[in-house]
Amino acid sequence: MRAYGMTDIGKKRSVNQDNIFFSTTPVGNLPNLFVVADGMGGHKAGDYASRYATDVVIESIMNNTDTHVVSIITKAVNDANNKVHIKAGTQEEYNGMGTTLVIATIVDNKLITANVGDSRLYLIEDGKIRQVTEDHSLVAEMVRMGQIDEKEARERPDKNIITRAIGVSEYIQADFFTNELENNDYVLLCSDGLTNMLEDGEILSIVDSDIDIEKKASDLIDSANLKGGKDNIAVIIIEPLFSEVQ
Repeated sequence: MRAYGMTDIGKKRSVNQDNIFFSTTPVGNLPNLFVVADGMGGHKAGDYASRYATDVVIESIMNNTDTHVVSIITKAVNDANNKVHIKAGTQEEYNGMGTTLVIATIVDNKLITANVGDSRLYLIEDGKIRQVTEDHSLVAEMVRMGQIDEKEARERPDKNIITRAIGVSEYIQADFFTNELENNDYVLLCSDGLTNMLEDGEILSIVDSDIDIEKKASDLIDSANLKGGKDNIAVIIIEPLFSEVQ
């Protein structure tokens, strides 16, 4: 397995509110761990929320003696939500803060994903790209109800309004997804700073290209910035079944 991730402040923001964590080695009872969090709130609040939530997720997983993957991740999500929600009430500058959260782990060639908010996980397989997670956002709900199409959703000024986030309310529920992985698959976790700038086809052309994953990550960020870089950008690319012996 190989993985690489990076974040970038983008061209318009003064603070980077995106946070990532990736480890191809065990974290607690999980064999690997990948996290993207995109904070929201005031100048300091969004930055703090994403970092704090990520730290809590890692700590929760490391301290959990459970062996059931979904239970481990569910507890980590709940712990992050509880602690961010409590912290938001301790200082005025943190009031109303929250963060998206995408968590993934790969166990025996199975990709297990949890998400809250509109940060995404994509699976790239057989030259095609597929969004695994479902956005918890106003426009995504409108698309699912047939009120607007995908093209209209991309162009709406309210596309960044999310309907579910870590820390905003006392209780939260993550959506879970399980996918079988095959040789030559890639996994991409990212914030909306990438997907609001690049079409899925543009993302596919970079991730499925014949360059190393470090260059793929930097090319994704460079491309988003060339398109305007209107938000912070976070990416993690995973080559799950890579082996030094081919």
